[in-house]
Amino acid sequence: MILAFVAVVLGLALLVWSADRFVEGSSATARYLGMPPLLIGMVIVGFGTSAPELVVSALAASQGNPGIALGNAYGSNIANIALILGLTALINPITVHTQVLRKELPILTAVTALAAWQIWDGEITRFDAVVLLAVFGGLMTWTIWQEMRKKTDALENAIKQESDIRTMPIRHALFWLVAGLVLLIVSSRILVWGAVEIAHGFGVSDLIIGLTIIAVGTSLPELASSVIATRKGEHDIALGNILGSNLFNTLAVVGIAGTIHPMTVGPEVFNRDILVMAALTLSLFVIGYGLRGPGRISRIEGAALLACYGGYTVYLISTTFGQPQ
Repeated sequence: MILAFVAVVLGLALLVWSADRFVEGSSATARYLGMPPLLIGMVIVGFGTSAPELVVSALAASQGNPGIALGNAYGSNIANIALILGLTALINPITVHTQVLRKELPILTAVTALAAWQIWDGEITRFDAVVLLAVFGGLMTWTIWQEMRKKTDALENAIKQESDIRTMPIRHALFWLVAGLVLLIVSSRILVWGAVEIAHGFGVSDLIIGLTIIAVGTSLPELASSVIATRKGEHDIALGNILGSNLFNTLAVVGIAGTIHPMTVGPEVFNRDILVMAALTLSLFVIGYGLRGPGRISRIEGAALLACYGGYTVYLISTTFGQPQ
């Protein structure tokens, strides 16, 4: 059991570190290949922060552990809003602009509704997974097309300046691109093995481990980037990072895992986890609509979100600990 705990801690640490190296290597390689800085920022860096969730869930699905695959995706969504946004707002209140309320949040709400509808019958088939991936592909294409049409020179220049600061020789870029990907896979294998062993040792389901330990661990990149963004006053980036990650988790992570291996889903996923995820998503509308001007997630509201996450975690443990899988 001690070895399993060591595997989880080591796997999480290596997972987060290798994801960062992978983003650096792939961003630099894309820059050498002539990809526009805006696309590098939106696609590669955006994918990179969710790479831990993607690799862990895909590996778990391929090894026949759907609980970890789904728990990681939905648990990360819950942690992103309640834990990460809550903690970030506690450090520095987050301004919520109207564009987020009119565009990003409605899209995330609709995607959450789609996930709930698919989970309702107790399984995610390959057809369901393909639908999720198709929706994800459509949203990515639409978003990139819109951003390219805007020709936002300020954003383009900001991303370019940041990428120029972190430039590296092409051989180093290729090395970290390959090494980062390999380490992502290796660390995911270590993490999944340790998580399954812990679940078996304590007599809890793989789903609970996925919803708690793994979900929080794979969300660490979002926590780091959100805290840094708010400290710099870049509230749009901090909130957009969380909403984008939740879209990625719900569509791409579950979609890829379901394509690899169709998943049977217990009723508790809909009755408990999906409903909590949906309630937290809708709560952002309530928090975001300010009475005067842009709304904001205040420190008090951040503390309330953290309390919600604490209550959810305690409920998970109290209702499932010691139960057979």
